[in-house]
Amino acid sequence: MTGADRFFAPGSGIAQRLVALLATVLVALLAGCAADGRPGAGQAESSRDGSVAVVPGSGEESDARRRARIRVELAAGYYQQRNYQVALDEIGQALRADPEYPGAFGMLGLVYMALNDRERAEESFQRGLRLAPNDANLNNNYGWFLCQTGRERDSIARFEQALRDPLYQTPTMPLHNAGICALRLGDEKTAESYFLRAFQVDATNPVAMFNLGQIYLKRGDLERARFHAQRLVNTFEPSAQTLWLALKVERALGNRDAEASLGAQLRRRFPDSPEAGLLAARRYSE
Repeated sequence: MTGADRFFAPGSGIAQRLVALLATVLVALLAGCAADGRPGAGQAESSRDGSVAVVPGSGEESDARRRARIRVELAAGYYQQRNYQVALDEIGQALRADPEYPGAFGMLGLVYMALNDRERAEESFQRGLRLAPNDANLNNNYGWFLCQTGRERDSIARFEQALRDPLYQTPTMPLHNAGICALRLGDEKTAESYFLRAFQVDATNPVAMFNLGQIYLKRGDLERARFHAQRLVNTFEPSAQTLWLALKVERALGNRDAEASLGAQLRRRFPDSPEAGLLAARRYSE
């Protein structure tokens, strides 16, 4: 399991928050896909805390599209609650209202992805992209699906396609997704470039900070590793993963007081975590 995978593993603190944030952004953006491939009427936007605010539909939105959009927004809520059957029912009603709504097929792909039905997920994403081939949200989400199913190289091309849209509202998503997938390919240099771009767009992007900290620690660029690790711990509620990263950086720098403080936090707050076990065993290289 890679460092990026560990960071997204279910658990407490920032890892859990990031999973929720990513899912919310994926869902929210898909719910508002317009037929021309750009965010359109009724787009749902995600705030940093993961809450969703829906922008009212424009006067140009057809009645059929409006009804389909509302159903997809409902499906998104059920998806986040892991109530997948009801989400599927809502998507079915959306497609009955508007059989050519790209956002419905994108949402359908996410639900089937969660159900580990790869064949139907693939078909759903592909149908959405046939309707809106340049849609940034669909390309980003299909890219993540490809990355999760062992097609990392193909996923990078999808993320790049998403980034070609100058009006894309969340470019950090395909940027840090591409970084994660590049790490899975063993291409650390390319991964670093994507994470740096994500950090430049949004200096509070936790995925970029965590992975840059990991990369620089491994490389021995300790001051840069410390910059990202400290920023991450000070900006977000710490998790076992982020405390462990910060602890390893301080240890490598020889800052024993900081190392001890971080170790005490890790043992107190996450005593049953794998990281606390590694600390107890003094396995700092893992």
